[in-house]
Amino acid sequence: MIQTVFSAELPVGEHLLIQKHTIVGTAPAPFGGEAAADGHRPRIAVVTGIHGDELEGQYVAFRLAQLLEENLDALYGTVDIYPAINPLGINSIERSVPMFDVDLNRTFPGKAAGDLTETLAAAVIGDISGADVAIDIHASNIFLREMPQVRINEISAEELLPLAPLLNVDFVWVHASATVLQSTLAYALNTTGTRALVVETGVGMRITEGYGESLTQGILRLAAHLGAWGGAFEAAEPPIVSNDGEVSYLNAAEGGIFLPKAPHGSRVEKSQLIGIVANTLTGQVAERVTAPVSGLLFTLREYPVVYPGSLLGRILKDAE
Repeated sequence: MIQTVFSAELPVGEHLLIQKHTIVGTAPAPFGGEAAADGHRPRIAVVTGIHGDELEGQYVAFRLAQLLEENLDALYGTVDIYPAINPLGINSIERSVPMFDVDLNRTFPGKAAGDLTETLAAAVIGDISGADVAIDIHASNIFLREMPQVRINEISAEELLPLAPLLNVDFVWVHASATVLQSTLAYALNTTGTRALVVETGVGMRITEGYGESLTQGILRLAAHLGAWGGAFEAAEPPIVSNDGEVSYLNAAEGGIFLPKAPHGSRVEKSQLIGIVANTLTGQVAERVTAPVSGLLFTLREYPVVYPGSLLGRILKDAE
């Protein structure tokens, strides 16, 4: 069932329409998990498209809806899929909301009597609130490629850490509360009683089907944990759990063209060459970028043009 979450007429004949796909299962009883313990039908919200240049979640929205609609008898409860919270941004390949130049993920929880983007944010929050779990899917930008990961505010870590590994990600990154923006969808939901997990995966303006398929299976796995899913799903190996103190950042000291020499997602040794910054005018290597620690290269520069200070990668340090 397709339902309207928010609708507004815009200048020049444009229409802003946010919709969700509500899928209601026909299973007569829960499949164990939290649903069996408290006797209610779980509701799961899967959200993506807050940023118009992040498309990895579009594959998940498609595949999840496809699998659920084909197996309604294996679903107990409801799954709401919100594929495009910022449809204007997706249509114009813009991160923010076109015409308003507003990053929606800096607008929540919004205001019912505010401007259009604040009203939109309030409507989205109101519609998702009350779900047993919300999964907010993001991709990286066009500059960086990310391994599948769940990012959690340390304030919500105790409640969310048991759920995060179920999503089939490679690692879980627990952020210090001081680094987390309070105007994001996930923060607003978590602080008002709706558990929300943020997934970051892939690269901007692209779809990585392997990542999307694994995450789709992870959502089914999470649904099974809640007692809402009795069908098949694939389970990945347990992820690494880290915090800010275990992540090393690689930043360019020189400008030029970055040429990676270590594969994204690989384990690297301390002092290993990660890439070079090439000076295309002189034909010289302006900088050799080496790993400051041994660990997992979970972020790697995708867009080759760099300037001093540009982020080139992140390494999750090996446990000592």
